[in-house]
Amino acid sequence: MEAEILLAHALDVDRLQIYISPDKPLTTDERTRYRTVIQKRKSGVPLQHLIGEVTFFGLRFKVGREALIPRPETEELLERALALAPRDRPIQCVDLGTGAGVIAVCLARYLPRADVTAVDISPDAIRLATENARTNGVEDRIRFCTGDWLAGVEGQFDLIVSNPPYVATEDLEQLAPEVRRHEPRAALDGGLHGVERTASLVTGIREHMVPKGALLLEIGAGQAARVRELLVKAGLEEIVVADDVAGIERFVIARCP
Repeated sequence: MEAEILLAHALDVDRLQIYISPDKPLTTDERTRYRTVIQKRKSGVPLQHLIGEVTFFGLRFKVGREALIPRPETEELLERALALAPRDRPIQCVDLGTGAGVIAVCLARYLPRADVTAVDISPDAIRLATENARTNGVEDRIRFCTGDWLAGVEGQFDLIVSNPPYVATEDLEQLAPEVRRHEPRAALDGGLHGVERTASLVTGIREHMVPKGALLLEIGAGQAARVRELLVKAGLEEIVVADDVAGIERFVIARCP
């Protein structure tokens, strides 16, 4: 499948064209372009970086070294966010650590009554997310902020969503080379035990939530108990841990009293 995707990219055609014309010979220039991307992929450059985009929840997003490549688990996070969002009134949503902006853009696209704020500590990620919002026609529906979590962000929110860094620092070197070498460390490194960045996110978060407002987090395997403790300490309640499709405790939902 990756070979087909890269061939279509090298030829600047849709994959369907490969099936329509399977016997079409490649020109010398086309073979050269194909060999070039194959060698880059072989060296560990992520497929998504080579083709420059991903499809996420039915929308197209530009990706690069500025932000994490969206994973299937984050599509599950979005599904849960959409299920939590009230539909009967205007709401305020915030995506913390927006990266390429996939969560923020999808919230704006699929929740027509939502005002969305997207926050990231990386100015490069914010520029990428802004471009993706423009591509998907929701740039005027999202307020982009550069900063550390909610520091400097005003207002209270009905829905706070985040996929924070949750890899323990000592485990970073065990990640696949294409992740370790090509994706931003700041978006991966969750600190000593993998929950330190999550701890800084939830500290004082209650003051940024409306009564009965929801917080939805993606977490690392084995972190549910620690994250639950952090949320209890932050004064949140109705805490629920949910599995991903692989049966791993991956999401935590909590509400403001």
